Amino acid sequence: MDLVTLTIDGQKVTGPKGKSVLEAALDAGIYIPNLCHDPDLKPFGACRLCVVEIEGMRGLPASCTVTATDGLTVRTDGPKVHQVQKVAVELLLADHPMECLTCAASGNCGLLRVASHVGIDHIRLKKTQRDYPIDDSNPFFYRDLAKCVLCARCVRACQEVVGVGAIDFAHRGYQRKVATFGDRPLAESRCESCGECVVRCPVGALVPKRRAKPSREVKTVCAYCGVGCGMYLGVRGNTVVSVRGDRQSPVNHGLLCVKGRFGNDFINHPDRLTTPLVRKDGELRPATWDEALDVVASRLKEYPGDASAAIASAKAPNEDNYVIQKFARAVMGTNNVDHCARL
Repeated sequence: MDLVTLTIDGQKVTGPKGKSVLEAALDAGIYIPNLCHDPDLKPFGACRLCVVEIEGMRGLPASCTVTATDGLTVRTDGPKVHQVQKVAVELLLADHPMECLTCAASGNCGLLRVASHVGIDHIRLKKTQRDYPIDDSNPFFYRDLAKCVLCARCVRACQEVVGVGAIDFAHRGYQRKVATFGDRPLAESRCESCGECVVRCPVGALVPKRRAKPSREVKTVCAYCGVGCGMYLGVRGNTVVSVRGDRQSPVNHGLLCVKGRFGNDFINHPDRLTTPLVRKDGELRPATWDEALDVVASRLKEYPGDASAAIASAKAPNEDNYVIQKFARAVMGTNNVDHCARL
């Protein structure tokens, strides 16, 4: 791996070639305020919060748009930098709702972290308020445009990561906002409800409808198909309250579809079967797996050839499904093989 070495605030920083100055700084533990940066998205430079001074470069460039190269000397906290960052944050706060204690992003708000880092103790600008209705048409999350900071993370994720393009910027100036085609509710758009926009929103503009702070997380694999996406289930007591993708998983790199992210209510559903059932005297009763398999094996003899069928699972790996169809054809003597991939 090719490495580059640059100096940030007097500290020598070495990182992979091709990364931006912002990424090199963050990897080295040097915080530069930012809102529109996301490691999965292309540099955007919209929030103007990650501006820095670079020796030999005019003006104050956005560090997310400058590639780190050997010999660069970067200063992240000079008077000019601080002034630009402070004004940018004040402009954002001027029309941002001040309901931090009850906001869904409380404790994990990017804007609040930036404001604290810059040192905002009061708002000098006249306070305004955008009058946008909350879009609750999506079954899994709310969209509150009054809290949007126009970082475009949601827009870029929908276009660059998911490839759907259900949302984009509309209008200009103070009227600029994120909108669907025709400014319709999300439920009437091309949105696939994958939630990639939700997990990237740095404020409370996009939040899940069902939310609670987990007490612990369990690393697992999504059970919906045979892809095997890695994920973390947030658990509170015996209830799953949150889901996030595993960025270290070589299968999905942290990405999840709508089923994996929002379709886990079945785990605690009262009608969920948690043990095999065997019919005896006309009634189903709980049984062990060994007992259930013995019953199935003994009854198969009563249904030779095409009188029987095998049902495979789309949630199982391809290798397991191959074994199932092979067993059906070679042992059971039937080509009646079906699957459940119709969710």
